Amino acid sequence: MSNLHEYGAKQLIELTRSGEVSATELLEAHLERIAAHNPYVNAIVALDVESAREQAKALDALPADQRGRLHGLPVAIKDTASAVGFPATAGHRHFADFRPEADDLHVARMCAEGVVIIGKTNVPEMAAGSHSFNKVYGTTYNPHDLARSAGGSSGGAAAALAAGFAPLADGSDMGGSLRNPAAFCGVVGMRPSPGVLPNTENPNMGDRLVTVGPMARNVADTALLLDVMAGPTPRQPQHVPLDHAALRNLEPARLTGLRIAYTPDLEGRVPVDPEITSALDALVARLEEAGAEVIRACPNLDGADEAFRTLRAAEFQSTMGELLAAEEENFNDFLADNIRQGETLTALDVMRALHTTTRLSREAADFFADVDLVLAPTTQILPFPAEQQWPREVAGQTMGDYLEWMRSAWLFTPLGLPGISIPAGFAEAGLPIGVQLLAGPGRDVELLQSAAAIEALIDLGYVDPFARTTTQNKGTGTNLQPAADTAASTLPAPTSAGVSMEMNA
Repeated sequence: MSNLHEYGAKQLIELTRSGEVSATELLEAHLERIAAHNPYVNAIVALDVESAREQAKALDALPADQRGRLHGLPVAIKDTASAVGFPATAGHRHFADFRPEADDLHVARMCAEGVVIIGKTNVPEMAAGSHSFNKVYGTTYNPHDLARSAGGSSGGAAAALAAGFAPLADGSDMGGSLRNPAAFCGVVGMRPSPGVLPNTENPNMGDRLVTVGPMARNVADTALLLDVMAGPTPRQPQHVPLDHAALRNLEPARLTGLRIAYTPDLEGRVPVDPEITSALDALVARLEEAGAEVIRACPNLDGADEAFRTLRAAEFQSTMGELLAAEEENFNDFLADNIRQGETLTALDVMRALHTTTRLSREAADFFADVDLVLAPTTQILPFPAEQQWPREVAGQTMGDYLEWMRSAWLFTPLGLPGISIPAGFAEAGLPIGVQLLAGPGRDVELLQSAAAIEALIDLGYVDPFARTTTQNKGTGTNLQPAADTAASTLPAPTSAGVSMEMNA
């Protein structure tokens, strides 16, 4: 069967569980795709073909009644997460040779349902920032334009999905690390409500800013992976339950009467590229034609900026401060600056930030008593040139630091809302545009149902970036050469140093 890389996860599972396609055949189809394009995209790192073939062979030997919900699907795990047999570098030289001895919980749950792990997906250094480049594996490039960024911190995951290297991917999100790369690469990335997915690998069990989450090429497949990843665990008593039956058989919401709050620039808080605004305006017009009730409104975000920056800097200093002091040469400048910002914070600063997030969360819950959905830009700009560390200007406004250009995603993080980015179309140059949808706290299933309905209205389907005839997807200059990786074996051996592997853009 040809073009298996274009099939969605649910379609592939039907084929593998029925025996029409073996796990080995499915793996080989994706490995062929990876061999052809990954040298230029650099989305999947630490690829282990022999291990993947052994996993697929073992799955093929299982009787039909023992095949899991993700039977035979090839996946690569984000390089901040632990998967036995693979490195977990977080894109940092200190961890270049680190090999975990146990799977993270969400990885173990994916493996229990029959995935084939083929490697890891690339991230920024310590997964900080929304551009995936580091000194261990190099830069990940956008499959839609090999001269541009794939976003981050789940940039390798998003690029792998867009390129047809895997049908599903895991990611994680603090400041947009699931949503931003999904928008840049034209795929789906969901940030669940805090507590939906166990945060067992985070050193701070009460952290409401960071969460793992699912990614895919469509909303139904995203719901499928969320269903597998979610669920209670004794190691984390706080848990937000979901309707798993609704996730497994996702029914799109009715657009007629759907109450949507549209905020194209977060009530003047962020500059946005006019092409993105134009695409969202057009989508809103189509939603109104379909019967949705759209108003101009936004949840209260007053204080979100200061609270997010304070808690982020405090977390970074707590988990990376000692390592920075010992190995300053292994940190990029903007991450080092962000870590050092935590040195000046007091306990009172942190408590005030936590109080602000509590207020924002309560006010957001009240806001969603009157609306079903918030519609906003996922990113403020289109994918930028990959040689830039971060964009210095957005829509004519100068950006002060590496966080400012992606505020459209992380200003919502302190509110504790589930959010998802789905493809909204393409800019004139052929670059993807994403739309960010947010729902009330704990309304993750309703968010997916609304996203499925809007996805059907947009009706893009899978766009193969390498089959397009535009010049943008071919890259320019040196990007026509395979991406150069730094060999991990030449780097210093790691120690744990108490550093969290769950930092995110």
